[in-house]
Amino acid sequence: MRILVVEDSKVVTRILQHLITQELECEVDYAEDLASAKKLLQQHDYFVAITDLNLPDAAEGEIVKLVLARQIPCIVLTGSLDGDQRTRLLQLGIVDYILKENRFSYEYAVALVKRLQRNQDVKVLVADDSMVSRKFVRSLLEQHLYQVIEADDGLSAWEILQDQKDIQLLITDYNMPGLDGFGLILKVREQFSREELAIIGLSSDDDQSLSARFIKNGANDFLQKPFVHEEFHCRVLNTLNSLDMIRKLWEQANLDYLTSTYSRRYFFDHFEEHLPQIIQKQTTLSVGLLDIDFFKQVNDTYGHDVGDEVLIEFAARLRHFFGQHFVVARFGGEEFTIAFKGLTADKAFVLLDKFRAQLAELPIRTTAGELAITVSIGIAELVDESVDMLLQRADKALYDAKESGRNLVCLAPE
Repeated sequence: MRILVVEDSKVVTRILQHLITQELECEVDYAEDLASAKKLLQQHDYFVAITDLNLPDAAEGEIVKLVLARQIPCIVLTGSLDGDQRTRLLQLGIVDYILKENRFSYEYAVALVKRLQRNQDVKVLVADDSMVSRKFVRSLLEQHLYQVIEADDGLSAWEILQDQKDIQLLITDYNMPGLDGFGLILKVREQFSREELAIIGLSSDDDQSLSARFIKNGANDFLQKPFVHEEFHCRVLNTLNSLDMIRKLWEQANLDYLTSTYSRRYFFDHFEEHLPQIIQKQTTLSVGLLDIDFFKQVNDTYGHDVGDEVLIEFAARLRHFFGQHFVVARFGGEEFTIAFKGLTADKAFVLLDKFRAQLAELPIRTTAGELAITVSIGIAELVDESVDMLLQRADKALYDAKESGRNLVCLAPE
C-alpha cells in the first residue's frame, strides 16, 4: 500500500509522518505543492491521498480534482471551510474532509486510512426498491471502498444473505414490496447475530417512532431520508467499528489466544447448549480427541517458542482440514478436539486417519528447522450422555492409541 501526503506545512507533515509510521504499514510519499504532487502521481499508483485544500501554487483546491481524476480516494485537510466549499467537496466525491484543529484531527485522518484498507474486504448489502435511492447509497459506500451488493426488495435481500454468508452490513429501506424492512430484519435476526451482521434501517416516512421500532426489531442504527453525506458515513463507520469491537470481544472470550481455534470453554458451552436438541433429533455426533506425540520433548529440546510455532502450525492444519465443516477447539497444551456433527465414529475415523497420515509425511517448519510431528487420536460417538462423558470415552480411546505405539487413531467401544 502506498499513500500520498500533500501538505505545505512542515509541522503538519511531521505529525502525519509520525502517526502513519506508528499506525500503518505502507510506503508514503510527501509533496509540499501541486507541482511536486503531479510528478509523484505520474510515477506511482496510490491507495489514498491525504491532501491540503490550499497549496502555495494551487489555492483553489486543484489538488483535490487532480487526485480524484486519477480515481484515488481523497481525504482533504483544511484550516477552514465554509458551507459552499463543503458542498462542493462532497459533490466531488471525496472520502471526507478534516479541519486542522488539533492532534485528534490527524489521528482521525490516519484512522480513516486504516478503515479504508479494511473496507476493501467488507461486503455491504443495500436493500431498497427505489433504484435512485439505491444507487445513491451505493455511490457513497464505494467512495469508502466497500464491496456493494444491491437488492431491489426484501425477499431478494434475504436470498442474497442466504447465498453470501460473509456480508457484514445490511442497509435496508422500510417500505419495500413483498417483504418490508421490518420483516427482513426479523428474519435476519433469527439467523444472524449482532456479532455476525450489522443492520442500518432507512426510511423517508415522517413517523417518529420508526427509529425506535427499527432498533427494537434488531437494527443497530437508523437514518431518516434525506440524510447528509457526513452523517451517513459516520453512522456506517460507527456501526462497523462497533461490529469490529464486538467481534474482538467475542474472539477474546471464545478463541484460543495462541492458535485461534475455539477455546475449551466455547466447546463446552456450545455443545452443552445444543446437546438436548441433537439427542432429540437423533443427530449423529462424534468427537475426536488429538494429542501431539512427545510434545514435551519439543519444548525441552528447542524451547517453548518453537513449541508455540508447532502448536500454531498444527492448529492451522486442523482448521484447514476440518474447520470449514466441523468445530475445532484447543483443550489446553498440545491437546485438541474436533466435533463431527452428522458423522458416525467410523466416518470420523476415515477423516482423522487421513489427517494423521498427512501430518506424519509433512514436517512442520520452525525457526529450529523442520520437525517431524505425529499425533495420537481417540474417537467416541455420542449415545444418550453428557458432553463430559462423551469426551471421557474419547480420552480413553486416546490413551489406547498412545499405549499401542502412538501415531494411531483408536475408536472407543460403543
